[in-house]
Amino acid sequence: MHTNDGYVRVRYEETDQMGVAYHGNYYTWFEVGRSSFFRSLGYTYAQLEEEGIILPVIESHCAYKIAAKYDEELVIRTSIKKLKGVRLKFSYEVVRKEDEVVLATGSTIHAFVNKTLKPINFKKVNPKVWKILNDCVDEVK
Repeated sequence: MHTNDGYVRVRYEETDQMGVAYHGNYYTWFEVGRSSFFRSLGYTYAQLEEEGIILPVIESHCAYKIAAKYDEELVIRTSIKKLKGVRLKFSYEVVRKEDEVVLATGSTIHAFVNKTLKPINFKKVNPKVWKILNDCVDEVK
C-alpha cells in the first residue's frame, strides 16, 4: 500500500462570505492529491498524456464532515483503492493539517482511455507503470 500527502491552503476565492470552502473545491483538491500521488511514484500525468493515455473521471463521491475554512492548510491524503481492467479507483481524505481532523472523505474512479476516449488495456500498454500502480493498491481485489 502506498499513500501520499498533497497540500493546499484554502484561498479566499474558494470560500463564501462566512469563510467556508465551497463544496465543489474538494474535487479540485482531489486532483491535487492525484497529481501529487503520481509524482510520488516518479511518474506524472504529463507522461501519461505523452503516451496518448488520459484518465477521465467516470464516477466521484465526497462526504463532507467538517467545513474547511479560509487560510487553513489541508492535507489531501491519497491512495489507490482498486485497479482492475481499465479502471482505477482513488480514495481521499481531506485533513486539516493543524490538528489532523478529517474534514471530508471521497473517491474517484477513472478509466484508462486513449485520446479518442476509447478504453485501453493499460496493463499491456505500460506494464511497468501498471505494476507500480498495482503495488500501491491498499485493499484485496
